[in-house]
Amino acid sequence: MTFDSLRRNLRFLIPAVAFAVLFVIYINTHPRGFSTYVVTIWANQGALLVFAAFAQFFVVLVRGIDLSVGAMIALSNVVASYAIAGDGASLWFGILAVLGTGLACGFANGLVVALGRIPPIVATLATGAVYSGSALFLRPTPGGDVNSDLSDAMTYAIGPVPTSLVLIAAIVVVFAVMLRYTAFGLSLYGVGSSEHSAALTGISLIKTRIAAHALGGLCAGVAGFYISMVTLTGDAGIGPTYTLNSIAAIVLGGISLGGGIGGPFGVVVGALLLKTVAALMFFSGLPPLAQPFFEGLILALAITLGSLGLLRVRNRLKLFAQ
Repeated sequence: MTFDSLRRNLRFLIPAVAFAVLFVIYINTHPRGFSTYVVTIWANQGALLVFAAFAQFFVVLVRGIDLSVGAMIALSNVVASYAIAGDGASLWFGILAVLGTGLACGFANGLVVALGRIPPIVATLATGAVYSGSALFLRPTPGGDVNSDLSDAMTYAIGPVPTSLVLIAAIVVVFAVMLRYTAFGLSLYGVGSSEHSAALTGISLIKTRIAAHALGGLCAGVAGFYISMVTLTGDAGIGPTYTLNSIAAIVLGGISLGGGIGGPFGVVVGALLLKTVAALMFFSGLPPLAQPFFEGLILALAITLGSLGLLRVRNRLKLFAQ
């Protein structure tokens, strides 16, 4: 690896190394040490944030921000608590209903942002309130049920490998291939890097933004579905945590809030790094009341670093324009 290549990949390599070190510390700190059970529990919790981070990633890639990620996840989770309690054909239709809920919410976000020309932070704040209200209407208190056999299959291990890690690997491969080798993937990076240049090459800014939001919504649906697999219930109040953590995770993974920079591997590393830090604090003997403070501090630092990176990019663009 040349020096230039190392410098370009530094925003990914640093969190990757930090994650590896912290994971080793976490395993050595855990009372049960390294085992399939410990890794499975950790991977299941990490997968929830990975899927939520992907919901944020595609929107940020086209210079947006989605404050409705948590609300979409909550609504999908609530739908899951009603739709996937059965078996056979009804179970498969229920899964499609859950994923379709996330996809529809993301598509609606894209329409409001792209066609309504409303700033993403304002548009998704408003739509998020609608989705949260819908989730609370459907499930005022946590409850419901899901298919336990499906839950076991999705949250246990295949031999020594947690099923959740297999799911993460599969989604990374699909998204990596899509972003690198398809016209749609390249158009996402094109819009995020330079809207003007993308438009000159014939890329539709409106269609690309709508598609990015829709894909993010689909990932939110996956996150809501997997939460139901882990918890076996639906809960309309889970949204806010996932919204903030999804932003922090992608920033930690080297994705630029300015758009056009970052990839699926960075999303996974950032999400698992953030989840490992939280797990490490739990087993480190830190007082329970102090843990939210340090988690909030980490979130604030991550988002601040992302904002500073965005500011540097804008400053360079202004310099080139002079």
